Amino acid sequence: MTPDFNEFDLQPQLVRTIADIGYAAPTPIQSAVIPAMLAGQDVIGQSHTGSGKTAAFSLPILHNLQTGQRHVQSLVVTPTRELAIQVADAIVTYGRQIGVRVLAVYGGQPYDRQIRRLKKGVDVVVGTPGRLLDLIRKKVLELEGVATVVLDEADEMLSMGFITDIETILDHTASGHQTALFSATLPQRILRLAEQYMNAPRSFKSGRKQLTVETVEQRYYLVNEADKTAALTRLFEIEPIASALIFARTRLGTAELANELAQRGFQAEALNGDMSQDARVQVLNRFRDNKLKVLVATDVAARGLDIDDISHVFNYDLPQDPEIYVHRVGRTGRAGKTGIAITLLTPKDRWGLRRIEGLIKQKITLMVVPSAEDIKLNRETQLLEKVMVWLRRGRCSREREIVAQLIEDGHDLAEVAAVALKLARAEEKQRPIAPLKGVAEFSAPASGPALKRPDRRKGRGRKGAFHEKGMVRLLLGTGRVDGVRINHVVGTFSHYADIPGRSLGKISIQKQHTLVDVPENLVGRVLAKGTDYRIGNKAVTVQRA
Repeated sequence: MTPDFNEFDLQPQLVRTIADIGYAAPTPIQSAVIPAMLAGQDVIGQSHTGSGKTAAFSLPILHNLQTGQRHVQSLVVTPTRELAIQVADAIVTYGRQIGVRVLAVYGGQPYDRQIRRLKKGVDVVVGTPGRLLDLIRKKVLELEGVATVVLDEADEMLSMGFITDIETILDHTASGHQTALFSATLPQRILRLAEQYMNAPRSFKSGRKQLTVETVEQRYYLVNEADKTAALTRLFEIEPIASALIFARTRLGTAELANELAQRGFQAEALNGDMSQDARVQVLNRFRDNKLKVLVATDVAARGLDIDDISHVFNYDLPQDPEIYVHRVGRTGRAGKTGIAITLLTPKDRWGLRRIEGLIKQKITLMVVPSAEDIKLNRETQLLEKVMVWLRRGRCSREREIVAQLIEDGHDLAEVAAVALKLARAEEKQRPIAPLKGVAEFSAPASGPALKRPDRRKGRGRKGAFHEKGMVRLLLGTGRVDGVRINHVVGTFSHYADIPGRSLGKISIQKQHTLVDVPENLVGRVLAKGTDYRIGNKAVTVQRA
């Protein structure tokens, strides 16, 4: 029998919310961790991205939540601000029916708002080590009443040099609290941390799922948040769409996007939770019968949608959970057919993309949004193809009579043909090519200390400067003439070599090349990527200096 969330005796509100989200059955890590945490035990969960660990620790935290308290009841420590935001959003989503108060704290955000929220009262704090320590030292974050502490992606925090900070944070929490530690790997330093701060923890290991998405071509386009609709309509012009399913984050977002597409000449309708069952059935029937080409839906509204002929899935908004991405993509490429999955990615979503790539164990291809010239050329090509089809068919007897009459009236044949083509293109006026603004190709990862780069700036322009102890100097075949900046270099290493940006040492950008100091223990990982590196659209070589 397939287990379900009812077996855990969670609060009914939590079970209803889980069902609304679309979680049918717990993952292996959830089945192991949730009962242990509900029993008050410390746990060590060894699991990879996409295993469902966020729900595994969030649901017990929410089940044990005491509403109306003034003190922080649970603390979740994450390595990056992106993960802090995602975890906080997930806890808010899971706990929306019980009124949980969640605050995400991380570097780069004003202190005032965070301090006001803490003084007003917060149930769960999710944050990065640097900002958490700052708030503790300012005596505005008090952890004496914390019942549960979660250390998420502990090995990543170890690689980023946060273990000492974590120990300091744990020293400020009340004795006897429950601790849950999650990590993809368990190096000795993490095990020593567990031995020092955890009470007889139970250990669970969840293997990485083997996911098959070979029938689906996966791509992403880097765009500004404000340009998503413009980018989407450009793609609609180029892609051979038979039927498309677009996923948006909110119910309001589906309605607004469907309306925007309709106004721009693309027939689209929304499918969301605000619709009556009759309206939902009518929309789905039109979509199944190919009377409707584009459907804009939320994840919840798309549950139970069983259609084999969807050619394209668009992630207008990147899902918070990598497994939901896999579910979305699985809507296309069915019944032996191929499909295309396209994601509109904003620079702030890069962390989410990395988590998805970690789950599916493959890189998603970065593509460039079609230019206005591309679209104009494509429109003309399609028009010529239609003309050639009708020329081959030769079934235009009445139209020939009209042309003959126009020639008899003194009109030039070429001019008549040109006017006819212009009339055929009249509907293009409903589809103006919306402009796009330039987007920063890479954003440097930031999480407290990662924002500080004094050492990287030292030695700029000093080609012969000695590299730091324990570092190896690497040479990138690109420099100032290509417009390279420090954040491009940091983002490239972080994305392609999967190493934390803060681990890099000095970065010296020269006219035609760039020197980067990399920790000796990470050099092999960097060089193993060979020719995979790119900055913007340019391939970049990386070698020892």
